[in-house]
Amino acid sequence: MPTDHPLIKPAKKPTVLIVGAGIGGLTLATLLHKADVPFQLYDRMTEIKPLGSALSLGVNVIPLMQQLGLYEEILSLSKRPKSVDNYSEDLQLQFSMSFQPSDEMSGFTGGILSRSLFHQLLFRQIPSDRIHMNKRVLSMQQNEHGVRLQFSDGSSADGDILVGADGAYSAVRQSLYQSLKRKDQLPEIDDGALPFSCVCLVGQTKPMDPEKFPELQDPACHFSIVVGDDKPYSWSTLTTKGNIYCWSVALNLDKESSKDHDSFRNTEWGPEAATAMCKDVRDFALPGGRGLGRKMTLGDLIDQTPLISKVMLEEKVFTTWHAGRTVLLGDACHKIHPASGAGAINAMQDAVALANWISILDTTTAEDIEMAFREYKEERYPAAVASFNAGQALSRLRGTSFKARFVRFLTRNMPAWMYRIAVKSMVANRPQVSFLPQIEDKGLEPPKYQPSLQKTLAIRKAREEAAAASASNTLETVKEQEPSMK
Repeated sequence: MPTDHPLIKPAKKPTVLIVGAGIGGLTLATLLHKADVPFQLYDRMTEIKPLGSALSLGVNVIPLMQQLGLYEEILSLSKRPKSVDNYSEDLQLQFSMSFQPSDEMSGFTGGILSRSLFHQLLFRQIPSDRIHMNKRVLSMQQNEHGVRLQFSDGSSADGDILVGADGAYSAVRQSLYQSLKRKDQLPEIDDGALPFSCVCLVGQTKPMDPEKFPELQDPACHFSIVVGDDKPYSWSTLTTKGNIYCWSVALNLDKESSKDHDSFRNTEWGPEAATAMCKDVRDFALPGGRGLGRKMTLGDLIDQTPLISKVMLEEKVFTTWHAGRTVLLGDACHKIHPASGAGAINAMQDAVALANWISILDTTTAEDIEMAFREYKEERYPAAVASFNAGQALSRLRGTSFKARFVRFLTRNMPAWMYRIAVKSMVANRPQVSFLPQIEDKGLEPPKYQPSLQKTLAIRKAREEAAAASASNTLETVKEQEPSMK
């Protein structure tokens, strides 16, 4: 990279305002803190609640967790599944999908843990004076000089960069898109309501009795998926550390049933409307629970779950990720079907690419900031589209249509070599940041080329060489002046 690259300008680091303290926003805040970039993090919630179910921290983000020094703690909080076991409604095992090939190809081992535990772990990495709760965004303004947020409590915040990491119904995205639409600059494809094909019920139990549920004692995670034979439901369970079950139920919708649920749209995970759905699904059978002396059901887990959330699971990849000083991250710019298990992973990978570019910005000009945003989207947009397509394909494994049954038949009879090809594409993205020591990759398959890593490493090297040359010239000048000074 030549030293006259437009981003190599001595000035000052931009101040970043992050809206949304979800996994994507917290990951970005953690990275900016490590990179010594000034930032503030805002969230509309009054407090962090233990919402959601399990989180699979796969090999795609383990190198990042090692860079952050969090990997060992993550291992202590998680269990590693040997496979994903797929059952029919009468609990006959149909097929299993092994995790071993992904470990071999990547050289890393991931784990499954409670989403809330991981959220708390990230929360602890950020100085408390940088996190501001109960801050609902009312409006945002931006110009060539900076960006300003106005909150519902009457306060405001000023910065150089605004990151919308505030979920599928992002207030930042909506404000940005409204501004672009007024200027006739918003693509038609990005206008309108988010499509959805699934309603999901999720929760995690209190510690359960391992005598009644002996699978909890296994050091490996039991990851099971059951597909209804004649009902539009699929349900899954995962055993995690602390004798806890994480579980979810997905109601798969068609065009007509989607209309019936259209009035239920949430901007965040929550317990609203969960009670009725719990009654509908509590008798669904589950594998496990041999110590109960009877068939285990979802009701056994529901009754031991203190907080159950019901959410719409929208699916869309937006094409407008940034404009001016504002950029979007995670669900705010791509909402992926949960069957892929890649929503949070993609948000973290977004944070890596964005942090790489923000970390080398020594300027607050809109031109240079937009250049960084363009690089970020160029790297992450194709990956988000690929994950979106993979999520839709995997969602067919959980359907009840003839097509879904046919897809399950093909999966059950997939040759090992073909399965390895599919796994290879899933583990290809293993990003790292350029401002922390690099983690040696020992996988059988090399990681996919990461533009933000390689380009920003080159910029850093060019700056170091320029600084070294400048220091050397200064030293020579001093030496030349020494005789005259004497």
